[in-house]
Amino acid sequence: MDGSLAKQHFHREVSQPDGQIDLAKAALYMAQEYQPPFEVDAYLNALDTMATEVSERLPESRYPLRVIRTINRYLFEDLGFRGNRTQYYDPENSFLNRVIDRRTGIPIALSLVYLEVARRVDFPMVGIGMPGHFLIRPEFEDAGIYVDVFEGGEILFPQDCEARLSQVYGQPVKLQPEFLNPVDNRRFLGRMLQNLKVIYMNGGTLEAALQVVEQMLLLYPDAITQRRDRGILCYQLGRRTEARRDLQDYLDRLPTARDAGIIRQLLDRMDSDI
Repeated sequence: MDGSLAKQHFHREVSQPDGQIDLAKAALYMAQEYQPPFEVDAYLNALDTMATEVSERLPESRYPLRVIRTINRYLFEDLGFRGNRTQYYDPENSFLNRVIDRRTGIPIALSLVYLEVARRVDFPMVGIGMPGHFLIRPEFEDAGIYVDVFEGGEILFPQDCEARLSQVYGQPVKLQPEFLNPVDNRRFLGRMLQNLKVIYMNGGTLEAALQVVEQMLLLYPDAITQRRDRGILCYQLGRRTEARRDLQDYLDRLPTARDAGIIRQLLDRMDSDI
């Protein structure tokens, strides 16, 4: 599938009401823009197969901890899924198809595999977008337990989440209640894209970073900061007409933004180059 068709499919998926977005499909369409062609249905079928095999292993009494331990054994022991520590910033860690192929990835992408398998065995779970890390938990109130998929499905309690945060940041961090709020489908995808954007920006892969920003704007059409970033990337890539349009729109909508002076300098520079 070419990139334009993948973008159309992604747009169609994320244009639905949040609760109707199929996270796996959206993530696979997202990944198609950056890779050689692959069949989305093949990876949806792979998730179906995983769920079928988990179902065969589930105990008769489906207590939450028993279900979680069953999924953990299957994904991390039988299939060998693991967090990619040695190449954490490899873009392939964010592509659902490659995470399934290689059985490794970053926390949010591994969490997506886990969520999709859990949903298929009628054990719905939700993503928890802590700062700097990503967890999941069962989707019922006062569950009180969290799963760290990057750590092989380690089961955490709230005090453990605070310790994990402190570990991530290398200093004591006070756990705020909102850190454990579930994320909806749109924010889940937005966080995946933000990770990818940072990877490509830091690696100087500007064309790919621009593709990510375009996807972010399909997800959040009114995200003015993403429009600004698109303008800056277009400027760096020599696409001055597009850059000028986005950067001027940013200033028109946020004339007192903290970076307004820098953006005006960029526009002045483009005008002087004409």
